[in-house]
Amino acid sequence: MSAPVCEKERKAVRGVVVVCSLLFLAGVSFGYFVIAPFSISFLASYTLEGLEVAPTLDSYVTYMTMFTLPMGLVFEMPILGYFLAKIGLIGPSFLRSYRRHAVVVILIIAAIITPPDVVSQTMVSIPLYLLYEITILVVAAVARKRDREMRLAERKAFVKSENS
Repeated sequence: MSAPVCEKERKAVRGVVVVCSLLFLAGVSFGYFVIAPFSISFLASYTLEGLEVAPTLDSYVTYMTMFTLPMGLVFEMPILGYFLAKIGLIGPSFLRSYRRHAVVVILIIAAIITPPDVVSQTMVSIPLYLLYEITILVVAAVARKRDREMRLAERKAFVKSENS
C-alpha cells in the first residue's frame, strides 16, 4: 500500500470514530439528563393498592442503564444510514417513501425504551424522528457523491474511448 492511501484511510476511520463517539455520547447524555429524571420520578410515584414502592440501588442502576444505553445506540442511526447508503442498500427516496412506517417504528421503540409514560415516550420519539430526518440528509449526500463519482468515471471512460 502506498502512504497516501494509508493516510486517507486513517483520516476516514478517525472521522467515523469521532462521529460515532459524539452521537453515542449525545444519546447517553439525552437519556441520562432528559429521559431518566422524568421516568424515574414516574416509576417512583407508581403505587399498587396500598403498596409503597421503595426503589433499591440495583433497580436504580437498571433503570439508568435502560434509559441511557439504548438511547446511545439509537442515536447511531445516521451512521447506520451512511453505511447502508454507501453499500447501496438504501437511498433517500426509499427513506422518504417509508417515512410513515418509520414514525410507527419510532413510536414502538420509544414505547419499549421508556416506561408507560406518555411524556417520556414523546420525549424519546421526537429526537428519534429528528435523527431519521438527519439520516435522510446523510443518505442523500452519499447518493449525490456516488452519482458524481459515477458521472466522472463515465466521462473518463468516454474520453479514453475517444482517444483510442
